[in-house]
Amino acid sequence: MDTARAKREIERLRRAIERHNWRYYVLDDPEISDARYDALLRELAALEERFPALRSPDSPTQRVGAAPRAEFTPVRHGIPMLSLGNATSADEAREFDRRIRRILSLPGDAAITYVAEPKFDGVSVELVYEEGTFVSGSTRGDGVTGEDVTANLKTVSSVPLRLRGEERAIPARLEVRGEVYIDIEDFERLNRDREGRGEPLFANPRNAAAGSLRQLDPSVTAGRPLKIFLYAPGQVEGDRFESQWGFLRALPEWGLRVERHIRRCAGIDEAIEFHRRMEEERSALPYEIDGVVIKVDDYALQRRLGEVSRSPRWAIAYKFPPRQETTRVVDIVAQVGRTGALTPVALMEPVRVGGVEVRRATLHNQDEVERKDVRVGDTVVVQRAGDVIPEIVKVVESARPPGTKPYRLPARCPVCGAVVERIEGEAAARCTGISCPAQLEEKILHFASRRALDIDGLGEKLVRQLVSTGRVRSVADLYSLNESDLLPLERMADRSAAKIVASIDRSRRTTLARLIFALGIRHVGEHVARLLARAFGTLERIGRATEEELAQTREIGPRIAASIVTFFSQRLNTEVIERLRTGGVTWSETPAAGPGVFAGMTFVFTGTLRRFTRDQARLLVEERGGRAAGSVSTKTRYVVAGADAGSKLEKARALGVEVLTEERFAALLKSEK
Repeated sequence: MDTARAKREIERLRRAIERHNWRYYVLDDPEISDARYDALLRELAALEERFPALRSPDSPTQRVGAAPRAEFTPVRHGIPMLSLGNATSADEAREFDRRIRRILSLPGDAAITYVAEPKFDGVSVELVYEEGTFVSGSTRGDGVTGEDVTANLKTVSSVPLRLRGEERAIPARLEVRGEVYIDIEDFERLNRDREGRGEPLFANPRNAAAGSLRQLDPSVTAGRPLKIFLYAPGQVEGDRFESQWGFLRALPEWGLRVERHIRRCAGIDEAIEFHRRMEEERSALPYEIDGVVIKVDDYALQRRLGEVSRSPRWAIAYKFPPRQETTRVVDIVAQVGRTGALTPVALMEPVRVGGVEVRRATLHNQDEVERKDVRVGDTVVVQRAGDVIPEIVKVVESARPPGTKPYRLPARCPVCGAVVERIEGEAAARCTGISCPAQLEEKILHFASRRALDIDGLGEKLVRQLVSTGRVRSVADLYSLNESDLLPLERMADRSAAKIVASIDRSRRTTLARLIFALGIRHVGEHVARLLARAFGTLERIGRATEEELAQTREIGPRIAASIVTFFSQRLNTEVIERLRTGGVTWSETPAAGPGVFAGMTFVFTGTLRRFTRDQARLLVEERGGRAAGSVSTKTRYVVAGADAGSKLEKARALGVEVLTEERFAALLKSEK
C-alpha cells in the first residue's frame, strides 16, 4: 500500500469510528457491535503504525495518553465558571422565580421559560475547540483559573477530538462546559479491581472521577471509565444562540454529549415538577445526581439579570434532600492526619446510602462526638452530606444497648505513641511527635523549607519516596543519606543525587532561630522562633523552661508556652534533636540578649529595598528587639520606604508616622548596635 492509498484508508476509518462514537455516546444508538468497533480501531492503529507521518493529534487512536507531566499548567477561563446558589425546597425555588420577575419588572402572572437539567455529581471542566478540533481542556479550579488537563481529557472516549459538521456549521471557536463523571456500576467495578490489587478504595464516584482526571500520567486516566455530559457555553465565535435550549440542541449535532432528561419548562411549577420526577427516578439512573439545575432559558434575560458575587442570578441548584439510612456502629477509631490532627472515625456495618456502600463516617472531633453522643454499639442514622461525605446525623437512643460507654480520643497517638495535645479553645487534638509516621511527610517538608533548614531539591515527590521506602523515618535520618540511597529512587540521576546530598550537607550549619522553626512546634512560627532564640540563647534553656518562664517572654502567651513545654517533654522529640547533633547539625547559640535597642518599636517596610531583602530587614529589626509589621497604625514607630512605595507611605504621612529612607534605616542600624 502506498502513502496516498494509506491516507485515504486512514481518513475513511477515522470518519467511520467518529460516526460510531457519535451514535454510541451521543445518540445512545450504536450500529455495530463492540467487537466490530474494536476491529476498526485496531485496523486504524496498524495503518498509523506503518505510516507514522499520517498520524494526527485528533485521531481516535490518540486516547491512550501522553507522557506523564510534572505538573498542571494554570488556565484562565475566557468567561468565569460561576458557582450556583442553592435551593432546598419548593418554596425556595419559587422565591428564586419571584426574585427574577421582580428584577425584570415582570407582572406576577408572567411565566418565565426555564431549562431544568439534572445536576451531575462529577467534576466541572471546560473544553475548547478551534475550527472543530479539540485544542485544550481545563478544570473549573476557582472559577477564574483552572488546571490544564488536555492530555487527560483526550483519553475520555465521549470527548470528541473533532466536531461533526454535517448538520450544523462548526463555530470557529467553541468553549463548552460540562461534567466528567463515572457511572455507578463502573465505579463499583473500579473499586473491586483496586481492592483485589490491595490499593485504597475511592470513597465515591465523584472522588474517583476527580482523582482520575488529575493524574499526572494520562495513561492512568485512559484506564479509568470516565464519561462526560456537556451543558453550558463559554465563549463562542462563529455562531449565535438565543437560548439555553437552542444551545443544548446544537451540541449533539456537533457530536457533543447531552443528558437526555433535560426539559424546557413553561414556568417554575413545571421546573419543580421536573425536580420531583427526577428525585423519584434518580435511583434508576446509571450515574449520580444530587439535584436539578434550573436556568432562565432566554440568554437576553440572563444578560439582564447578571451575577451577584460569584453566582449567576439566572440559575439555581435545587438540591435533593440528603439520603439517609440506618446502621450500627461497630467501633470508633482515631485517625491521624498529615498535620497531626486526630479525627475520630466511626466504623459501621456496611449500608448503601445514595447508591454507594458506606462503612465509615467521620465524627470530626471530640466535641462533635460528645454533642451527638455516638458510642460503639449505637444504632445511627447516616447520610451523605451533599450526597458525597458520609456523616452520622443522630443516634437512635431507644435502640442503644446496655453497657455502652462514651468515646474519648486516646491520650497518646495511636500511630507513634506520643502525647496527644489539645490546646484550650481549639477543636482539634494533635499528636506532638516530631517523627510520627502519619505526619512525617509534612514534617520533613516543613523542616527542609526555605525559611527553616533550606534543603534545596527536597520536594513532595522525593519526600514521599523517602518515607514510603523506609529510608527516612525522622528528620534526623536526612543527615545519614548518601548518593547510593537516592539513586534507586524514581527519576533520580547521579547529578540530581549529588546536588541533594550537597544541599543536605550545607543545611548542617544553621542558626538557633531557624532550627526552632524547623522543629515544627505547634504555634511556633518564624517570629516566635526568633523571640525564643533571643530571649533564651540556647536550645537547652528553651527545653528546660517552664510555662511560666516562657510566658514572661514578650509576645509569648500561655498557649504557645504550653505547646513548647509539651514538645520538649516528649522523649521521642528530644531523641531526634540529639540525633541531629550527632548527624553534624550545628546551630549558632548566643547568650540571651537584653531587651534590645529597638524594644517596643514597630517598623513597617514598603516599596522595593535595594540593600536588603524584606526577610533580612525584618530579621535585623527583630534581632534588636523590635517588631516588623505588615500594616501602618498609630503604634508604628518608623515606616521604611523604598522605591515605588505605595499606600503604606501615604497612610504613614496621614498618621504623622516618621518615614525613613533605606539609607537612614541603614544608618540607624549602625548607630543602634
